[in-house]
Amino acid sequence: MNEQGGSALLTDHYELTMLQAALHSGAADRPSVFEMFARRLPEGRRYGVVAGTGRFLDLLERFRFRTEELDFLSDNGVVDDTTLRWLSEYRFSGNVWGYGEGEAYFPGSPILVVEGTFAEGVILETLALSVYNHDSAIASAASRMVVAAGGRPLIEMGSRRTHEAAAVASARAAYLAGFATSSNLEAGRSYGVPTGGTAAHAFTLLHDSERHAFSAQLESLGKRTTLLVDTYDVERAVRTAVELAGSELGAVRIDSGDLGATAGRVRAQLDALGAGETRIVVTGDLDEHSIQALAVAPVDGYGVGTSLVTGSGAPTVSLVYKLVARARGTEPGLPLEPVAKRSVGKPSRGGRKWALRRLDDKGLAVAEEVFPYEPQEAVGTRPVLRPLVEAGEVVGAESVHDARDRHRAVVAELPEQALRMSRGDAALPTVFH
Repeated sequence: MNEQGGSALLTDHYELTMLQAALHSGAADRPSVFEMFARRLPEGRRYGVVAGTGRFLDLLERFRFRTEELDFLSDNGVVDDTTLRWLSEYRFSGNVWGYGEGEAYFPGSPILVVEGTFAEGVILETLALSVYNHDSAIASAASRMVVAAGGRPLIEMGSRRTHEAAAVASARAAYLAGFATSSNLEAGRSYGVPTGGTAAHAFTLLHDSERHAFSAQLESLGKRTTLLVDTYDVERAVRTAVELAGSELGAVRIDSGDLGATAGRVRAQLDALGAGETRIVVTGDLDEHSIQALAVAPVDGYGVGTSLVTGSGAPTVSLVYKLVARARGTEPGLPLEPVAKRSVGKPSRGGRKWALRRLDDKGLAVAEEVFPYEPQEAVGTRPVLRPLVEAGEVVGAESVHDARDRHRAVVAELPEQALRMSRGDAALPTVFH
């Protein structure tokens, strides 16, 4: 969502206290590298989807400590005057590399690489993680649903099941992962996501009869609209719908009951009434597994809400943001030395990293390869990191439509086992050189 205000306080208190202490010790200006990655995929997932890059870059451009933010920090004693002066002049001046938005990722993939001083990079941790963890969770779930739908269109309709700002971000993430449309109008305004929608049960209940409600909708929206047929009796509603619209009726929507069985009966009824071109859309607590189960049903499209905006059981993808290299001083030209956590269960790998996707002779991905140096691109590989920010200037901005195109190409590159809905391990091994 294109918030108009600053984004500097979309952060955690401890990032600024670390900054204050680093300024005090003299280490704040040490050249450093931070990386964002996932130690593992959500349980049972075969691949993850990178999403949120565009939103992160928008927020980074507005990451400024204005008078109102500085006054809040001062009034509440969060940091001292020296740190306040530093923050008042803060402008990120480093470099950022990242996986292209819509790209697949695997455990250990260096999804985001931030190069700058320690001070510049450390205060971006929460901003990066909050955007990428949410959006990647939604996009990863959405991608599985698109695969399960097997080419049938999906409608994102989860705005009423999440925070209002998260609803917009979710619509954007779902669209880049392959959903056809969203019900969220702000996603349409801010990001150009196609929007659509017709009527809920309240519209039918408002009118004195279902026939009256259908007539009003058809007269207002035209015969290609979608009529909701399960407010009272589905069979009677379908009959009424075809009587009023004839064979030109665009679609009927079923929102309850045994969706597969009901869709079968409705398809037979529509065909018998001469409405063979009328589509059937189903909604109602769908996820990737129920969508796959409906593959043999005569369904033409799906509407997904709650499961999508909650990541279908994985509302975060547990990305972390870690310091992986730093110089021992602030003098230009000092080498960057790898640093890493050794915590039990939470280790990290030191050193700045580069990544390639290795492909077989058929163009299918076979491995994620991570190097401690920039490798030469060779036949059978493609680099997955691209420049996003150079010397503080955003250079990698793309539209959500670009990300959507990338994701479509990436999914076509994945091996068959990556697309299974059953639980399993990551589809590609991550090889650290």
